[in-house]
Amino acid sequence: MPVSARSPSNMRPSTLHLPAGAWTTVLDCLCAHFPAIGRDVWLERMARGRVLDASGAPIDARHPYRVGLRVHYFREVAQEPVIPFSETVLHVDEHLLVADKPHFLPVMPAGAYVEQTLQARLAKRLGNADLVPLHRIDRHTAGLVLFSSNPQSRGRYQALFRERQMVKRYEALAAPLPSLAFPLLRETRLEAGEPFFRMREVEGPANTRTRIEVLERRGELWRYALHPVTGKKHQLRVHMAALGAPICNDPFYPEVSAAEDAIDDYARPLKLLAQGLSFVDPLSGETRSFHSRLALS
Repeated sequence: MPVSARSPSNMRPSTLHLPAGAWTTVLDCLCAHFPAIGRDVWLERMARGRVLDASGAPIDARHPYRVGLRVHYFREVAQEPVIPFSETVLHVDEHLLVADKPHFLPVMPAGAYVEQTLQARLAKRLGNADLVPLHRIDRHTAGLVLFSSNPQSRGRYQALFRERQMVKRYEALAAPLPSLAFPLLRETRLEAGEPFFRMREVEGPANTRTRIEVLERRGELWRYALHPVTGKKHQLRVHMAALGAPICNDPFYPEVSAAEDAIDDYARPLKLLAQGLSFVDPLSGETRSFHSRLALS
């Protein structure tokens, strides 16, 4: 979508299609739809051109409400935490960008993070508001993230993930599992658990699949290669914990040791790394492989 020249951000805005209601103005609807955001905050955002219509033109406080109207707005967070680690751009071309994400940095805006996200940093750094991640990794996980930089070809690359044509390889440090034979295939059913940010294994047809290998056996921690065939939330973390070898420094599995919004302990990063991505390029037909420059110590 067009972004107003008055908007100082290179980030793509969030979008809301106004729901049915008895409001008079867009401002009234926004205040009712987002009760945690005060009317004065919306007024201030509108004054800075941070609320736009479908064409990218600023919306002011008098703009009339209409059901279904598409409104774009830029998320903002007061006193956003600063993540003191830097990303690395490994590859850029007309269609794709590949970045190495550090631990603790979110891929996309969520919760307390807007500007301190991989997407926002890269969009600002490269001046490209069209950057969209083709997949996500957890905030606590480090490693490769593939971005689409061209809306015209985006669907072709998104299909690689949807059709499981993207080969993903992770590395993890976890406790030894000497009683198990490797390589091992873990196939289970995952559903949302408690608290809301956790996942859990349940009875029923498997909807996740991970192939696990041992790369190195050393003392109290082994180095594992994890190959997710499916891509459910927290899949690798749940599978390793269920086997009796939770990934080192995992704050959520097998038990919650830190709340989701707890202050990060930068001395204890989750020992999980998105190490490799391989695929056949849908445009050129060539096999392409990317490897993280990060390492788990």
